[in-house]
Amino acid sequence: MKAIIPVAGVGTRLRPHTYSHPKVLLNVAGKPIIGHIMDKLIDAGIDEAIVIVGYLGSMVEDWLRKHYTIKFTFVDQTEMLGLAHAVWMCKDHVDKTDPLLIILGDTVFDVDLSPVLQSPCSTLGVKEVEDPRRFGVAVMEENRIKKLVEKPDTPVSNLAIVGLYFLYKAQPLFECIDHLISNEIKTKGEYQLTDALQLMIERGEPFTTFPVEGWYDCGKPETLLSTNEILLQKTVSGKTFPGCIINEPVFIADSATLENAIIGPNTSVAEHAVITDAVVKNSIIGSEAQVTGVMLTQSIVGNNASINGSFHKINIGDYSEIMIG
Repeated sequence: MKAIIPVAGVGTRLRPHTYSHPKVLLNVAGKPIIGHIMDKLIDAGIDEAIVIVGYLGSMVEDWLRKHYTIKFTFVDQTEMLGLAHAVWMCKDHVDKTDPLLIILGDTVFDVDLSPVLQSPCSTLGVKEVEDPRRFGVAVMEENRIKKLVEKPDTPVSNLAIVGLYFLYKAQPLFECIDHLISNEIKTKGEYQLTDALQLMIERGEPFTTFPVEGWYDCGKPETLLSTNEILLQKTVSGKTFPGCIINEPVFIADSATLENAIIGPNTSVAEHAVITDAVVKNSIIGSEAQVTGVMLTQSIVGNNASINGSFHKINIGDYSEIMIG
C-alpha cells in the first residue's frame, strides 16, 4: 500500500534550527521526526511512500534513501497552494482504485495503523480536545462522519482531525480535489484537504473515525521538547559513563562523549555530541554539538553548535542577593 507524506513546510516557528535543516529532520527522542513516522508506516505494511518535498527537500530525500529500503517517489511542491493541492500533485503516482494513506509529516503519532489499513471504508484519525476552535473537527452521526468543519468559531464537535487519513479508494478524493481546483474553491486562500473530504461526504462517500490518543506536535520549540519528553518515557538507555550521572529517561547516541556531566532526565544527545563539565536536562542536543561548562534546561542545541561557559565559586553572607550574567 502507498502512503503520501507532505513535508514541504518551511517550519518558521522552529527557526533558527530550520534555517539549515527541514523541520522533519529535527531530532526528537533519538531520531528525526520523519524517522518516527516511517517506522510506524513500515510496521503497518506500507511498502511505498510518495513524499511531497519543498524547502531543503534534497536533504529529506537523501536521509530517507539512506535509512530505508522501501520504494520512494519524491514530488516537488513549488507553490504553496494548500494541502489538497499538494496531494493532487501526486495523482500520477497513485492507482486510483487502490486504497491510500495520507499522513502529515510534522507530527509524531502513537497508534497501531495495521487495523486502520484494513478498514472497509474511508476513515480519519481523531482525538478529543478541550478547545476545538484551533482544529478541523468531525461531526458524527450514528458512527459516521456527517460533516467536517475547519476551525469552528462555535464548538460543534470536540473530535479534532489529527492528520491521518485512510481512503478506501483514492479516486473519489482526486475527483473532489479536481473539482476544487477547476472551480477555484479555496478556504483562507488555499485548496484545503478538509474541503475535498467534505465534498466526498456530500457525494455519499462513507467515513468513520479511529481514535489517536498519542498525537504529539513538533511545530514549536516547546512542543518539540514536550514530545521528546513523552517519547523518552518508553525508553531506558541503560548507559553509564565514568564520572557522569545519568538520570533516566534519556537517549544517548553510542558515538556521543560525556565527561564529568549530569544528563537527564528527558534529554536526547545525538551522534558525536560532546558534553563536558555540564548539567543538561529536559533538552535536545544535536549531532556533533559541543557543550562545556554550562547548565542547560528546556534547551535545543543544533547540530555542530558549540556552547562554552563557566561555573562560579560564591561566598556570600545571609540576606544577600547576587545576580550572575
